[in-house]
Amino acid sequence: MEPFDLSRDALLATFSAETEDNLREMEEALVRLESMPDDAETLQSIFRAAHTIKGNAAGLGYPALAKFAHALEDVLDPIRSGTLRLTTALATVLLEAVDGLRDLVGAALEDRDELGQEHHELMRRLGSAAARAADVADAAADAQAAEERRASIGRRWVDLEHAFTRSQTLRVDIDKLDRMMNLTGEIAVARERLNDLLDQSKESGHLDAVVEAHRAADRLFLDLQEEVMKIRMVPLGPTFRQFFRTVRDVATGVGKQVQLVLSGEDVDVDTNVIEHLRDPLTHLVRNAVDHGIEPPDVRRSAGKDAVGRIHLNARHEGGSIVIEIEDDGAGLHRDRIIARARANGDRRDLEAMPDGELFRLILEPGFSTAARVTEFSGRGVGMDVVRRNVERLRGSIAMDGRPGVGTTVTLRLPLTLAIIRGFSVGIGGDTYVVPLDAVVECLEFPRNGTNAADRGVLSLRGRPLPYLRLREHFRCAGEPPERENVLVLRYYDQHVGLVVDRLLGESQTVIKPLARVLGDVPGLSGSAILGSGRVALILEVEQLLREALRDGIAA
Repeated sequence: MEPFDLSRDALLATFSAETEDNLREMEEALVRLESMPDDAETLQSIFRAAHTIKGNAAGLGYPALAKFAHALEDVLDPIRSGTLRLTTALATVLLEAVDGLRDLVGAALEDRDELGQEHHELMRRLGSAAARAADVADAAADAQAAEERRASIGRRWVDLEHAFTRSQTLRVDIDKLDRMMNLTGEIAVARERLNDLLDQSKESGHLDAVVEAHRAADRLFLDLQEEVMKIRMVPLGPTFRQFFRTVRDVATGVGKQVQLVLSGEDVDVDTNVIEHLRDPLTHLVRNAVDHGIEPPDVRRSAGKDAVGRIHLNARHEGGSIVIEIEDDGAGLHRDRIIARARANGDRRDLEAMPDGELFRLILEPGFSTAARVTEFSGRGVGMDVVRRNVERLRGSIAMDGRPGVGTTVTLRLPLTLAIIRGFSVGIGGDTYVVPLDAVVECLEFPRNGTNAADRGVLSLRGRPLPYLRLREHFRCAGEPPERENVLVLRYYDQHVGLVVDRLLGESQTVIKPLARVLGDVPGLSGSAILGSGRVALILEVEQLLREALRDGIAA
């Protein structure tokens, strides 16, 4: 019995992965088909994917899933044969049926292979939508609408067909990757320990050969680490292409015409980054369609093309990945942002703020200049949630825009969440790690009566520097040393200081998550094992710096 269980587990894992690929292909092809309804190859790929899912489900003993796939196949078959024409209404129901299939697959894999009321309702709607699509009376009007849609946005699919080529992929169990990463972390600990011992031994003897051997082993370790990281890297293309469906659904729901353009789909990034990035990107794309792009009549009256354009672009820049969500919509209006900030009680000199700093107010909780709330956005999940999610990835978000021209949201993220190039600091007997790319400079903390507080403002070459004393923030025991230091960090286009006991220098650190028993500790994002065997805590810099800035402004 045991070998069968193991074999079935492997089979189900393959079924799950292949079915998700098929569902994603169906989703992309259905959106494409709205613009190019006569594309026989696309029609065939949709039917083939549904047929494969039905056959696999039946073979694995999932009759409910197979029945639903069969109902979908019954609607796709006349579309493929040309006796039924795809309309926008029918495409909408077909896309909802893909969602239903995805739900049923997940339930079947959890031994809950059964059709719920919502699935029966979807099957009924599939039949009704197909009947309406076959109504000759609606054919002429629908053909005209389809022609307009093809003329406006159909050209993008021709370009995409030339850009996309299928490549061979190797599926690797994520548990194996995690074990490899843990092994790499252990090697890093041993390497640092050996390095410390060698440094101590060099003071009492000649160990040149041993040091050289250590350096050679060190190079091998770095090569291993790089190879492990490459295995975890995947292209952004599949994630980006999912947003064709998002743009299509939101635009259809609010009566707009929007074209999504992609570039940088071949840019690689860590799988963990992609998983955490999907929700912020979804919100930003939906927001661009719903609030950024104007309705067709408004765009025409402003001399614009009735079809709005959203450009999703990715590129590597140094050791980071930069993702831009750019639209050619209504843009950002300084006066509206200032008015909203005033209504929220902001009494700063907002008129004198540069655009970058002023537009960043949009990322604050409860800040919105939208004139309406729709089912697609504005339901209490604002840009502050996007900002928090991005900053949890040790990334940053910036906004720029011009009235009537459009808006650009720029995300800057690390390529991986598994390793951090950090700068270590000490508080008492504890060690904390700060991301190195945030460090601007280090200096001695001035000791005088005016700087005795746990937070406040220093003068750095004549400019104010808000600071936060880590010892007080984490309530560390003991007294501060006679000499403290300030780590000057970059927070967007501003500088903020962290006051620490000691500066320990640069290091490359393998990140470990905080133990669940600790919960969500403000100001901390993870942990690392030092060469001494002790645990260092990795600082969530953005949260600490926002706190220092807020108190510095108040001061």
